[in-house]
Amino acid sequence: MAILSLRDVSLVKGGKQILKDITLDVWEGYVHALVGPNGAGKSTLAASIMGIPGYREISGDILFEGTSIKTLRIDERARLGITLAWQEPARFEGIPVFEYIRFSAKRKTAEEVRRALELLGLDPDRYARRKVDTTLSGGERKRIELAAIVAMEPKLVLLDEPDSGVDIEAVDRIFTMIRLLKEKGTTVMLITHSAEVLKQADHAFLLCNGSLVKKGETAKILPYFSGQCYPCVHPNEPVLKEVEVV
Repeated sequence: MAILSLRDVSLVKGGKQILKDITLDVWEGYVHALVGPNGAGKSTLAASIMGIPGYREISGDILFEGTSIKTLRIDERARLGITLAWQEPARFEGIPVFEYIRFSAKRKTAEEVRRALELLGLDPDRYARRKVDTTLSGGERKRIELAAIVAMEPKLVLLDEPDSGVDIEAVDRIFTMIRLLKEKGTTVMLITHSAEVLKQADHAFLLCNGSLVKKGETAKILPYFSGQCYPCVHPNEPVLKEVEVV
């Protein structure tokens, strides 16, 4: 069953068409990946799904649990259970980490906050009272934001480059988080340039030049990371190579 369906979604910004007639289904309870080159439209598509101002003026339709959300504001979509974590995590200057996570949490208990921090490899005794500000590194802020998402227990989470700006140990923690979200029934969409992140997914979509080029099981999309192109409408007209499924 599809928790999210896009039907002929297109978006024009600044006189340029960014998304072109994208139709796809995101299956409930699975981990999906959205891959493609820089400028393919991946983050734009995520912003359109989330309803970010400036990205809602789409043609076509977006359905969540079978109902159109095209006209809903970002806060209305969030209340339905959709959330988005950007590649560069947001800052909420001066808010203690504990309060930041508890504010997002479905169950607003100290135990839930501690559990979420520990899952992302952050010692609650060290981080709970720290402020969300410039004293935290980019990697720390990303893990704190992801801890808040774990505590939130959303129905659908869009993770934009979840491995960006973090060390190898933190990446392993993030992969564990992704598996836990799936086990709890959350549908996950990974927006990534990484083959290793792609391997965490059950299913993937490949975008190029704003169009959906290919979709299928992860193994069918992995050749893209070996420089093997699929037929598309990219203006550079890359030379196509024979694609083998591995």
